[in-house]
Amino acid sequence: MLWFSQIEVIDRTGASTVRSLVELQRWEEFLAALPADKQARCIQIYTRLTAPRAALQLRERIIRLDQPQVMGIINMTPDSFSDGGKNADIETAAEAAFAMTSAGAAIIDIGGESTRPGAPLVWEGDEISRVEPLIRRLAPSGTAMSIDTRKAAVMDAAVTAGAAMINDISALLFDDRSLEVAKALNVPVVLMHAPSHGSDPHKGGDYDDVVTNVFDWLEERVEAVEAAGISRDKILVDPGIGFGKSLTDNLSLINNLSIFHGLGCALLVGASRKRMIGALSNEAPVEQRLGGSLFLAMKAVEQGAHIIRVHDAAETVQAVQVWRGLRDAALTARA
Repeated sequence: MLWFSQIEVIDRTGASTVRSLVELQRWEEFLAALPADKQARCIQIYTRLTAPRAALQLRERIIRLDQPQVMGIINMTPDSFSDGGKNADIETAAEAAFAMTSAGAAIIDIGGESTRPGAPLVWEGDEISRVEPLIRRLAPSGTAMSIDTRKAAVMDAAVTAGAAMINDISALLFDDRSLEVAKALNVPVVLMHAPSHGSDPHKGGDYDDVVTNVFDWLEERVEAVEAAGISRDKILVDPGIGFGKSLTDNLSLINNLSIFHGLGCALLVGASRKRMIGALSNEAPVEQRLGGSLFLAMKAVEQGAHIIRVHDAAETVQAVQVWRGLRDAALTARA
């Protein structure tokens, strides 16, 4: 799903950064001219970059990652920034989830705590009571579900009820038990970058180079989680668009999403309806950000993102289908 003919090599030594754009046919020549340590690092990242991403096994469902997949968002919260209170009723939420899967969403991501700026921390018992009934309602249908939480008890309850993936904005750092529980549950886990792993994930966010800073942080976190016993093919990464990042930071990340393939993990991107869209479109309110959401989703798809997390699943699936048609036609024409 990732096509490229050039590689940009970013060499940082102290405060100095040197960028080199290398044609693939000159890759071996470029490597041969490097010192041994830098050569080894380039080979490591190139190997991760080009390795195929294994399909995700979500209970009886297999989610292939050789094509972009859409993850639909269901917030079981009264205060989420986009759709708080919309799905308070279980049947309403179930109908919304079924509509998303019928439209082509591969995964439904269910959350019981808002993580918008200024949102209060939710007690894990309340969070479980919000998400568990919906998960149990959807499980018999075979719906592939992810639990959006940073609390170990919620992870455990959700997966027991039928969820098959953990999506943690704190990268398993908020709760001391999360890493242990995620390992025991043996399901894929999304590690997202946020500058703080306390109650406010938006706190902080001081970067000298947001793209490389986020890359380095995620690389260290993936290696720590892998060392703890969760295999890399079960780890997904998310650069955390909108979490403790300025508009300029977000734009830099979105323009450089392809760098994160160098981590050797599947890439998940969530920019749906986020504040940056309003900032770039005359302060458009949340309910009027579909156009921007679709553009950001396709920008991520064009850079090889494996999963796009969105509120507007049907529209995003259609956009991806058109993109695939154009891409397939272009590849056939070249052949």
